[in-house]
Amino acid sequence: MRGRLIQRFKAEFARLDTTTTEANGAYDHDFREIIADDSTTGDGIGIVQRAEHDVVMVPCQIGSRVFEALRAFDQGNVPRSDVTMYLHSRDLENLILVDATTGESLLHVGDRLVSIRSFQDESLVQSIRTPPGLYVREATPSGWGIHMASPTRNLLRVVLEPRDAAV
Repeated sequence: MRGRLIQRFKAEFARLDTTTTEANGAYDHDFREIIADDSTTGDGIGIVQRAEHDVVMVPCQIGSRVFEALRAFDQGNVPRSDVTMYLHSRDLENLILVDATTGESLLHVGDRLVSIRSFQDESLVQSIRTPPGLYVREATPSGWGIHMASPTRNLLRVVLEPRDAAV
């Protein structure tokens, strides 16, 4: 038994395409971060050539406190707190967002939250203004189900934080 999400929404993510971003000279695999490039303008302000995969909608569970923070965020009042949501491993597997070899989630640090939508009809509940945007800071397994004989991954805890434009 793996349990289930209780209050379900759909989180719309734009996953960072590290291969294309690296080909643009804007990704450092050693530090796992995007690099701002100043070579075109020379004005001291780097431009990021961020590439993203197609948007994917993943069922998630979030709390009411998060919506208050997101409303403030959308109005320009960037809260100092992080936004945390939980994704079920079964949903990630069904959406082919799990590495077949390692079982690790394909949602990574740097992926961008685009919006939160209704689970039933995918109508918009909350859009995320970019910049500054909300980006995945942490994506870690958070449980192994409740079946003692053969435990399997259960939840993925995703922590998001605001960042500068395009980073």
